[in-house]
Amino acid sequence: MTLARLASATNPSVTINVGGLHSPSTSIVIILALTVLSIAPSILILMTGFTRIFIVLGLTRNALGLNSQPPNQVLAGIALFIALFVMAPVLSQVNRVAVQPYLHGKLNASEAISAGEAPIKTWMLRQTRANELTVFATGAHQSTKHPERLPMTTVIPAFVLSEIESAFVIGFTVFIPFMVIDLVVAS
Repeated sequence: MTLARLASATNPSVTINVGGLHSPSTSIVIILALTVLSIAPSILILMTGFTRIFIVLGLTRNALGLNSQPPNQVLAGIALFIALFVMAPVLSQVNRVAVQPYLHGKLNASEAISAGEAPIKTWMLRQTRANELTVFATGAHQSTKHPERLPMTTVIPAFVLSEIESAFVIGFTVFIPFMVIDLVVAS
């Protein structure tokens, strides 16, 4: 027997099938889950209402004259759960149209990402001001005629800027009555 024939007869071979629509292996699902968990804080801050809620809660705390009570961790926890409550319909839609079909082998990874991106982008575009979207689309040499066709690299920064602007408008609207009360009490 030749050495190559002996090696192939005694060593089992490993094949990897990447084609077709087969459900992903457990190891791939674990790798994807760990990847999502590692970027979850960025996703939370950049693609949900967390930033707006946290800024408004912080400004409200300052308006009440409470500089450190409740602590930032408590405000972040409250903002997290409010953001998840607000995003629950969108997240369940992403689960229904992208995650579950991918886990059951009906979609491949790129199709699942595209399917999951659509509801999130729609929600973000509803929260994004036209001015911010125009600024980032113009900077990327894209048209805002069909905002749903814009890439996430354009939508996310416009959304974050809109969220920050909205947060400060809401926060100062809440802050003004407390400032007036302080002025009346001081005089």
